[in-house]
Amino acid sequence: MLILRAFPPNVRFDGCSLITGFHGIGATGYWTVKYLIQKLMAEKAVIFDSDLIAPISSTSQSRLVTPYEVFRKGSLAILKVEAPPYKDSEVEFFRAIGEWVIQSGFKEVALVGGLDSNLRYDDSTYRIAYTSSYKPVGELEKAKVLEDDHIIVGPVAILLNYFEARGFPAFAILAYASTERMDPRATAAAVNVLSKYYGFEVDVSTLLRGAEIIESELQKARAKASKAGESIYT
Repeated sequence: MLILRAFPPNVRFDGCSLITGFHGIGATGYWTVKYLIQKLMAEKAVIFDSDLIAPISSTSQSRLVTPYEVFRKGSLAILKVEAPPYKDSEVEFFRAIGEWVIQSGFKEVALVGGLDSNLRYDDSTYRIAYTSSYKPVGELEKAKVLEDDHIIVGPVAILLNYFEARGFPAFAILAYASTERMDPRATAAAVNVLSKYYGFEVDVSTLLRGAEIIESELQKARAKASKAGESIYT
């Protein structure tokens, strides 16, 4: 079985940092990655093939989109994940991704995910978690670490665990997000942290406008439902 193959093979990313995220809480990781690729105008550098990837493809701006692609902009690389691998193969597949990262010369990995906003008790927008080989610097030096007993699951957890075992520097930015819908505000928070950390500029006003529209519509829907409920008893 073919676990993972990169095309073109043997592309090097010596000294580069990799950013990636997935379809988790609030779709925060996925939309952060997609937004950064668009705004930074990163170029496609690698396509992955695997027997463990679902047979799907799509198009975007007249170009074919495959499930797993790496984009590059200077010393930054961004892994975009369009669909999960087959469920029973998730651990094996993402461990293979982790090993490819290490063997390709990356210096660190930034993972992006969502964190249930019901767990927030202050005005901060995110928490971090990181491997013992990574030392928080810059924007993350004083960032709050994920509280004890809170659990990370899915690809972010698989990769953090693998990088910890392999002694590789990696960290996760976990932005507080809604568990019930896509959350552009959480995406904006993650993008802001990454832009300050890596020193690039990305306008998040589009994300914030999207968040305001969604929140406004939800507020209207709740008010309408509440009014309808009251009318039953009057």
